[in-house]
Amino acid sequence: METKNKVEPTIIVIFGGTGDLTWRKLIPALYNLYLDGWISDKFAMIGLGHSARTQEEFQTHLHTGLDKFSRRGKSKKKEWDEFAQSLTYLRGEITENSTYANIEKHITQLEKKWETPANRIFYMSVPPKYFDTIALKIGETGLAKDKERSRLVVEKPFGHDLQSAKDLNNLLHNMFDENQIYRIDHYLGKETVQNILAFRFANALFEPLWNRNYIDHVQITVSEQIGIENRGNYYETAGALRDMIQNHILQLLCLIAMEPPVSFEADEVRNRKVDVLSALRKLKQEDIHKHAVRGQYGEGWVKGDKVQAYRQEKDVDKNSNRETFAAVKLYIDNWRWQGVPFYLRTGKRMTETVSVITIQFRPVPHQSFPKESAGNWQSNRLVLNLQPGMNISLRFQAKRPGLEMLLHPVDMLFDYKESYSSGSPEAYETLLLDIMQGDSTLFMRGDQVEAAWNILMPIIRNWEINPAVDFPNYAAGMPGPEDAEALIAKDGHNWMVTPPEKEKDKDC
Repeated sequence: METKNKVEPTIIVIFGGTGDLTWRKLIPALYNLYLDGWISDKFAMIGLGHSARTQEEFQTHLHTGLDKFSRRGKSKKKEWDEFAQSLTYLRGEITENSTYANIEKHITQLEKKWETPANRIFYMSVPPKYFDTIALKIGETGLAKDKERSRLVVEKPFGHDLQSAKDLNNLLHNMFDENQIYRIDHYLGKETVQNILAFRFANALFEPLWNRNYIDHVQITVSEQIGIENRGNYYETAGALRDMIQNHILQLLCLIAMEPPVSFEADEVRNRKVDVLSALRKLKQEDIHKHAVRGQYGEGWVKGDKVQAYRQEKDVDKNSNRETFAAVKLYIDNWRWQGVPFYLRTGKRMTETVSVITIQFRPVPHQSFPKESAGNWQSNRLVLNLQPGMNISLRFQAKRPGLEMLLHPVDMLFDYKESYSSGSPEAYETLLLDIMQGDSTLFMRGDQVEAAWNILMPIIRNWEINPAVDFPNYAAGMPGPEDAEALIAKDGHNWMVTPPEKEKDKDC
């Protein structure tokens, strides 16, 4: 294969090698990195599982997932056959030392064959309850004794609350240095999410306006039409607040609100994110109802199909108090953002699947035009669509064609698909390459995780102490509970529910 800046010799050990994440995301990502010339010939993936299967069965299983989920579509036989030579299956139990001895044996054999030491990446693609066991065993058996070449990847959720996150951090820090730990949040690998930094800090046009003097409020919405997708056991212990706001949405908030970094070094960027989380106003118990709303979907219609309520889903308590929707209003107490509300919301079984950030600017200080000229006038609005479309839209006022001076809002649109012919890499491609190259910029640091939990703990405690009395309180296919509308409406605002490229003249 033609290569670019190939990574150093690397061995990735995936705990959960036969699991869904490996099948749907990790192997397609690694394969695309291979096709794009980022991975050298000295690369291997060792998949660990507890079921009995041959190497051929393992590779065939991964091949079916690749052909189904890769952004490139079905693979070519020659290219897959070459890539598959780097895939090895090991059977073993994560609690047994013999499993880790077997991993060490295979790594040693590969390093001897390559005649060079390799970077060792241990990827925990397993439920969180196994994180402690795997990390302890890796440390105890000496698999990661070379701190310069050993890295540990931890999937979300990182902790269930502030105390469990601290406990997990302490355990990992007993065996790994902070710069060896990669807490992965796939949202940060998305092209449009990364483009937020380029948009803000590579353009002199926007940064002078990026403050309380010009911005009225900020909205971040991550909504999904799907339900919990047979994840009842997980969702009953998590809920929308933990599952989405604690990590994904607070990370987006940090990118929007952070101060300009001095450089793009990993810790410098992450320091600025921690500054934002540290400046978020701590919520008081008596004010939770003014700042946070929860919801749970009932029966309804999605895309013309009747769908069941959350409490009817598999592995869900028939009287469950778990929220499938959460909306929060936060303030950042610093010079740049003082008094500017940040509205965050997420939910399952909502009207549409969309991830969007809306920057609503303040109105002009004086209207020079006659009232009849500005009947359709709207404040400037910047919209960053993360999914399903990837684009950035800026709304401004223009004169309508004709003899009269009539103002009308129009949108200036930057669309990824129209601007770039090459396909965008999937988030896991970006993140896996960063891990192999030792770049932790897009990964959460320990203090960042704890700061995010600290912000949400008052809400979590309040909701646990005070069960909801109105669940389910929104029908599937609807934009959430009425209280969520009231949360933002009492400040004189409305949720932006439709991306502007779909309905350009819609006043949200």
